[in-house]
Amino acid sequence: MQSGNEDWESLSLSLKNRVNQMQHADFDNLALDIFHYQSVHNPLYHLYVGLLGVDAASITKISEIPFLPIELFKNHLVQSGFAPILFQFESSGTTGQIPSKHIVCDPGFYQVQAQRIFEANYGSLTDYHIFALLPSYLERSSSSLVFMMDYFIKQSGSELAGFYLNQYDALVDNLKAALLTDRKIWLMGVTFGLLDWVDTGQDFTFWKDAVASGRVMVMETGGMKGRREEWLREEVHAFLQEKMYLPQIASEYGMTELFSQAYADKEGIFTPGISMRVLLREVNDPFGQVTQAGRVGGIKVIDLANIDSCAFIETKDLGSLEADGIRFKVLGRFDNSEQRGCNLMLAQGWGTSQEEPSS
Repeated sequence: MQSGNEDWESLSLSLKNRVNQMQHADFDNLALDIFHYQSVHNPLYHLYVGLLGVDAASITKISEIPFLPIELFKNHLVQSGFAPILFQFESSGTTGQIPSKHIVCDPGFYQVQAQRIFEANYGSLTDYHIFALLPSYLERSSSSLVFMMDYFIKQSGSELAGFYLNQYDALVDNLKAALLTDRKIWLMGVTFGLLDWVDTGQDFTFWKDAVASGRVMVMETGGMKGRREEWLREEVHAFLQEKMYLPQIASEYGMTELFSQAYADKEGIFTPGISMRVLLREVNDPFGQVTQAGRVGGIKVIDLANIDSCAFIETKDLGSLEADGIRFKVLGRFDNSEQRGCNLMLAQGWGTSQEEPSS
């Protein structure tokens, strides 16, 4: 893996500049160029592609690109190029689970992409007072969601915006103060945190008029994280809409291993950011493809913002595509752990948490 290493930095910078300037029509060509870059300059991905018997030079369509199993982020360094690692995002997981780790070499690039994606959907951050109700996330310094929301809050310039664990009285006081301004309100909450707030018996009539005028957006993300019994997204939304006097609940789809996000205005139908696309695999065949609208498959994500790690990730989520082939729903997760990727790497002598094969 030494050949070509001398030019990784200029290639990486060029690809990031192209992502920053990309339009929707540029996606396929840029994805292919990133694949060819990472198949050479990411040792783990290079080995994985080789173990599959894939000739990287022969790949000419994004549907032919191999996707790295997401579980490999738990035990291996996933890095393209040799940029210094400034810090790592780390997943929350549940007790006893190994967390995923995603390197961050260029936090500014991540922040630019996240802001671009949000503002393409919802307008300028300066239009909002942002309230982040993120218990469990705030208790970890390595959360990508907290990193993103902290940046958004600072960019908004709002003196009322901020983070909350379970300080519901202070949250309501600041929400009421925000309602007296001409900005909109964005409440981002981890799913179980919103449900816990509702369970306190909070009276939400204080914002009914603002909700009716379209000034309030409540967005859920992150699921239950082992804190509560799992609900279907439709059940969560119906419950919150009734209790909080909301016509709809928005959603965010993101994860530790992704630098891009997808957003759903309502009904859990996600629109991926400009640097992101979702493909589906057959449930029982990781290499079979699902293209029919409404049919359930395993979610594979192309994230062009993952220049420094891996842009092609096979997740553990189940979903379906809408008729346009771009928007998607998240319907659940695989029941089994499917250690296929880890087993394949271990069989070739790659131990855990190593940059190179074990000897």
